[in-house]
Amino acid sequence: MAVYPTLIVHNAKIHTGVAHRPEVQALAVNGPRIVAVGTNGQIRSLAGPATVVIDAGKRRVIPGLIDACLPLVSTGLGYNQQLRWDGLPTLEQALYLLAEQVRHTPPPQWVCVIGGFCEHQFAERRLPTLDGLNRIAPSTPVYIQHLQDRALLNAAALAACGYDARTPDPPHGHIDWDASGLPTGLLVATHGTEVFQQALAHAPALPNEYRINSTRQFMRELNRLGITSVIDPGSPSLHYPADYAVLEELAQHHLLTVRVAYHLAAHTPGAEVADYLHWSAIHRYRDGDETLRFNGAGNVLVHAMEDGANFRQPPPDIAAQAAADLEDVLGRLVARNWPWRLHASYGETVAMALDALERVNARMPLQALRWFIDGAETIGDHNIARMARLGGGTCVQPNMAYQGEYVVERHGEQVAAHTPPLRALLDAGLPVGVGSGATERTSMDPWVTLYWLVTGRTLGGTTLYPAEHRLDRATALAVHTRGNTWFSREEGSKGQIDVSQLADFAVLTHDFFEVPDEDIRHIAATLTVMDGRIVFADGDFRALDAPPPTPLPNWSPAHHGYGVWRPPVAEPAAARVPARSGNR
Repeated sequence: MAVYPTLIVHNAKIHTGVAHRPEVQALAVNGPRIVAVGTNGQIRSLAGPATVVIDAGKRRVIPGLIDACLPLVSTGLGYNQQLRWDGLPTLEQALYLLAEQVRHTPPPQWVCVIGGFCEHQFAERRLPTLDGLNRIAPSTPVYIQHLQDRALLNAAALAACGYDARTPDPPHGHIDWDASGLPTGLLVATHGTEVFQQALAHAPALPNEYRINSTRQFMRELNRLGITSVIDPGSPSLHYPADYAVLEELAQHHLLTVRVAYHLAAHTPGAEVADYLHWSAIHRYRDGDETLRFNGAGNVLVHAMEDGANFRQPPPDIAAQAAADLEDVLGRLVARNWPWRLHASYGETVAMALDALERVNARMPLQALRWFIDGAETIGDHNIARMARLGGGTCVQPNMAYQGEYVVERHGEQVAAHTPPLRALLDAGLPVGVGSGATERTSMDPWVTLYWLVTGRTLGGTTLYPAEHRLDRATALAVHTRGNTWFSREEGSKGQIDVSQLADFAVLTHDFFEVPDEDIRHIAATLTVMDGRIVFADGDFRALDAPPPTPLPNWSPAHHGYGVWRPPVAEPAAARVPARSGNR
């Protein structure tokens, strides 16, 4: 009995990511895997009576994008409560959306913009004023967080937090006061985010059924961007297993539309070893399946070693005891065969971490474990060589697309030109991947990351890198797909479009390899397939879409469509071809 493909995509420009066959016209899927690639005629001939056949209209198709540093769990739980300013070109538009959301939001709910944008992306080159926020929302609490360096609270939010002249500064942060000793509404962070977490703890939380809906809406947005897999770095604010129950429930009911490999970050400052000893007793590395899998420890292993990517501040002053604590944690992880990731933006932090790693390696070799450093923006050649000897990798993040102007201002153009030293990392033969680090430090939008890798420019238009430090488009895409599979030990199973690989791919609105540089960051997916299932469809393919339930609650910014802003871009005439089903 013949076995027919469940899905065929033809009449496409398919970038496979495979060296010996870089482009094909069509592909066939059976269940969760790709079963054939080739010419239109070869693949169309495989169709059976129940095969879904899609004419891509000569659009570009790429492997599903993999974000190697995206906290899907923590972001998903509260996504429906967030108003997003990602990609907005003017502050005027941002404030208009804010005013509209204030109108929809009932008391005692807050309106929150939590990162994902930068002041330099606005034509006005500034943040809102506190007076302006109070005029827009005289009684609704408003919280605006700029990356992980500042937050603005209107008077209603200050009142909800109970902040007054007697409120002490939290660790790694400062509450700004006016001349009379009262808080102004400006919160300033140094190298941690406690100052933000303390304020947001006063906002109402969503009930569990809303958190499930919220996570589905967040995955929907990732699918719209062409993302089919993420590696979640872990969040110290999450409790395991309670806060992971939403993800496990969605996986059980086959409702995950993004593959997730997740890490567990230490939750308790000063008791990190106890956290990991407890978790390792109930969890083994790679528990799970190809849709939801445990991937190790990270990226906060020791709270006192925290090194946030806040380039408006100097490097953190980390005590020697913190490095000793890190060595203790790493030794326990290696003994239990747990890989890990560690966030370290500054070269000084990287050096301390490598000192600890070398001492552990002298007792228990690390080479068999997949470990890596997130960020590494100011790592030097000496430490790159040390990482290579120890078998580590690096997950770079597009922090410079959002903060490049701050590095130029503090350190000068010469230093900014190799922050991070991406070309040196690649030339050293290190495994190099890329993750957004979203959704606070940056946007979850991978096309901003690809724009930054290819052009070397910030969202404010500043060119940071000379041509020799940038990546060509094929290399940038390879880092964001195949390159990221190393970090979850999934090489050969995804990240390319080839026979036997997982059927994860995206049909794009515009051709990544042909659009002008400035249009790269305005690309999205018009059709996304994950695990052989269509998880997002728009435009000519809208009839194939199966969207998640309506966002909850009904006042949610997601319900009113205030997602990532994109300018209108003319669609290629050749792409205006409808999908069709069945073997015709």
